[in-house]
Formats: sequence, structure tokens, C-alpha cells
Amino acid sequence: MSAITPNASPLHKLRTATGARRIFIHTVLIGVAVVMLYPLLWMLSSSLKPDTEIFTHPGLIPNEVRPENYSEGWSGSGNSFSLYITNSLIVTIGAVIGNVISCSLAAYAFARFEFRGKKIWFGLMLGTLMLPTQAVLIPQYTIFYNLTWINTYLPLIVPKFFAVDAFFIFLMVQFIRSIPRELDHAAMMDGANPWQIYWKIILPLMKPALITTTIFTFIWTYDDFLHQLVYLQQNDKFTVPLGLRLFMDQTSGSSYGPMLAMSTLALLPTLICFLIFQKRLVEGLATSGMKG
Repeated sequence: MSAITPNASPLHKLRTATGARRIFIHTVLIGVAVVMLYPLLWMLSSSLKPDTEIFTHPGLIPNEVRPENYSEGWSGSGNSFSLYITNSLIVTIGAVIGNVISCSLAAYAFARFEFRGKKIWFGLMLGTLMLPTQAVLIPQYTIFYNLTWINTYLPLIVPKFFAVDAFFIFLMVQFIRSIPRELDHAAMMDGANPWQIYWKIILPLMKPALITTTIFTFIWTYDDFLHQLVYLQQNDKFTVPLGLRLFMDQTSGSSYGPMLAMSTLALLPTLICFLIFQKRLVEGLATSGMKG
């Protein structure tokens, strides 16, 4: 026994050090997670507090539980909050369909076809990523105003069918480049045209990138406040961000409890979407950068 003790001691020290390092890492990660989740937990807790307690009692456990905030918030803005959720889903689903179709077609053209000025057009497309949204807001508003599209959902949906989101085009281009061209050549030898190659080969294989585009488009459109504020004017056409804004009134006071209650409910669609597709989201982001 004494002969193996010196050999076992370093191994024991190594295991102890490894265990201590793991405990330290997990402690740090848990602490960071608590910090990141605290605003969400505070919102959930405050949605059950009276207005007078929200900013005076910073704790997460309410002194007085007030579930009436949810019933008041659901109908406290003049319309049922379900109307705003329905309007948001209409705009969001339309934007998702437009982005998935148009961006995948544009990416297929950039990744597989050769045409004059391809590199220049691709560079200009990437350059739009650095263009602030506010810089094109007024010209876009003028165009939609002349088309009499103001106070409709068309300015929020129709542009998505023209591949206006360069980020998703670039994402899909990188993904398509990771698909072997031999599959295209084999399909061409069988008599398939470019459209059939896109529909039957490229599109099914780029499902992770399509799901990534779907999730990000859903979240960004659902949470968009600026464009919806600019183009929508009537209460019955308002989406969730504009519906939550109705609870804020600088003249007669704000209903913070109902507003936070509806904010909590408004998170559910995006949370459900992310939980369903999170595995595909990570896969799409990881594989889209395989080739330059």
C-alpha cells in the first residue's frame, strides 16, 4: 500500500483541482444567468404587484399579490389584447414567409449562378447592412404614402418579398456554398433545370438556415416598434408593441401593473418559437459559416 501512495497522491490532487475548477466555472455561470434573468423575473414579479409597490419594493416576492393586473390589462386599452396579438401574428407570419422565399432565391442566385457584376452586387448587398434604418425611413414612407399603403400592413409585409434583409441572404449564401456542387451536376445530368435543383435539392438541404431565418425574422418583426409606429395609425390595427404603449400616458398616469402583465404574456409567442426551434437555430448558425 505504501508503494502506490506516492503515485496516487498527484492523481488525487489533479482530480481535486479539476473538481474545484468545475465548481468555480458553474458558480460563475449560474451567477451570470441570474443577472441575465433578473429583469425577466422582475417583470414577472411586478406584473402581480400594485402600481404603488412596483418601484418602491424592489424585491421579487410581492407583498400583495394582484392577479387583477392581467384581467385589467387584457381589456384596459380599449380593445382586447388578443386583437394586438392577432395583428402582430399577421404581420410576423407574412414577414417570415416573404423573407424565407425571397432571401433563399437571392442566396441561391449568388451562390450558384455566374452573371455580370456578381461580386459588385454582392458587395452592395452587404453594404446595406451598414445602412441605418433611420436613413431610409423617410424615403420609404414617401413611397408607401404615394401608394396609399399608410395605416395598412402592406409596408410591413410586402418589402420582405423583395429580399431586403441582407443578413439572411448572406447567411443562406454561406450555407448553400457548403452544399457540394456535385449534387447540382448529378441533377442536371438527370435533366433537372435550375428551378428544380433549387426546389428539390437546395431547399430541403438548407432547412437549418431556413429555420434560423424564420426564428430571427419572427422575433425581430414581432418586437419591432419603430416601423409599426410610423405606418400604423388606428387602434384596431395596432400590434403588440403599440398596444403596450397605450398603457403609458404622461397626462393621466400610467398603468404599470397591467402593462407589465401584458408584457409578460407578449413574451410567450417568441419564447415558444425559440423553444421549439432552438436546436435547429444553433445548427443553422454553426453550419452557415463552414465555407467562406
